[in-house]
Amino acid sequence: MPRCATPAATPAATPKSVRNPARRCIPGATLIAQLALTVAAALALAAMQPAVAQNRPQNLEALPDVPPPPPASLQLSPGQEPEVRIIQRDREKIEEFRMNGQLYMIRVTPPGGVPYYLVDHFGDGNFARTATYDSGVRVPMWVIRSW
Repeated sequence: MPRCATPAATPAATPKSVRNPARRCIPGATLIAQLALTVAAALALAAMQPAVAQNRPQNLEALPDVPPPPPASLQLSPGQEPEVRIIQRDREKIEEFRMNGQLYMIRVTPPGGVPYYLVDHFGDGNFARTATYDSGVRVPMWVIRSW
């Protein structure tokens, strides 16, 4: 039985007064409608692209990475900023952040890679690796079954 453009009830469930015998079903009508809508959307986006490109400024600069704030265990006075020491090894860049002489964070930028941070959250000298996109939420990933 061909598919219709609109869903129809089965003839047994529809009363005779509601049935329309003149209605014809067109096979693939929904597919044709979806294809026409997709083509229209693509043409609209293609027409908007030059206008968007003209509004874009020429001298854009990338925003600097913002390091995580110092841990709460460090006592900060107003206007106090961390002391940053930059170490360059081969092509790797290491930045040490200190507050009141205490090392609380290390930013490592590997050659051609994404920078990551080693942060001492509790001030006990144990550093944990965090990334700029890391929210700190850890989802349990237990293996229930494998084959």
